[in-house]
Amino acid sequence: MPGGLRWTDDHCHLHFRAAEAGDVAAAVVAARDAGVERMVTVGCDVADSHAAIAVARRHPGVWATAGVHPHEADGGVDGLQELLGEAEVVAVGECGLDYHYDHSARSAQREVFAVQIAMAHAHDLPLVVHSREAWDDTFAVLGAEGVPARTVFHCFTGGAHEARRALDLGAHLSFSGIVTFKSASDVRAAAALCPLDRLLVETDSPYLAPVPHRGQPNRPALVPLVGSAVAAVRGAEVAAVAAATWDNAEAFYRLADEAAAAP
Repeated sequence: MPGGLRWTDDHCHLHFRAAEAGDVAAAVVAARDAGVERMVTVGCDVADSHAAIAVARRHPGVWATAGVHPHEADGGVDGLQELLGEAEVVAVGECGLDYHYDHSARSAQREVFAVQIAMAHAHDLPLVVHSREAWDDTFAVLGAEGVPARTVFHCFTGGAHEARRALDLGAHLSFSGIVTFKSASDVRAAAALCPLDRLLVETDSPYLAPVPHRGQPNRPALVPLVGSAVAAVRGAEVAAVAAATWDNAEAFYRLADEAAAAP
């Protein structure tokens, strides 16, 4: 692995739109070649969560989440709870609020978010939160339902103020390729102030490829670029960020180290 560093992509979509099995396998191999030994592929509705679980089942070092994204909230959560007991499932989500697109009614988004928070509590699972242009309501729903002990704001898009609010709740922050974007000084400020023991890195692939790959399909193999950018913002060694985010992901998701057994 490059430089001997080990990385976890704690949020990707390997199974995006029923990706071909060969394409998924190639992405996993490329990630491992880049030092990304562990990946969490994230469900966005019930059918998509089934697909995530199927991919995780086929690939050591890959785990799944099961959840309903705010874009899909109008469809409800029927069938989701049954997936949370699957061995491959390590979190509930992604779930939350997205007021940028409003693909689902805001009332439905809030209701479905609250239900999934309750599921995380009931199953002692982490909660993966998506929040876009909805910070006040996101924090309000979490406050009303109670913040699960393990909560992460994925693909963090806020600034220092939102970061402090999330951190004050005990949450982790996960940073994506946005941290490399020229216009994202607020996200870099959040990455700089996040305590090292609450820091995670992700690709959110196939979206948000980091510079210099912006505009191309993203992939888990690029998570070291995200980690390097976070290290630069913090004035830290890349190795320190790799080690911390590896340990943080393992503890947060309670991951077994299956990657070493991968063929």
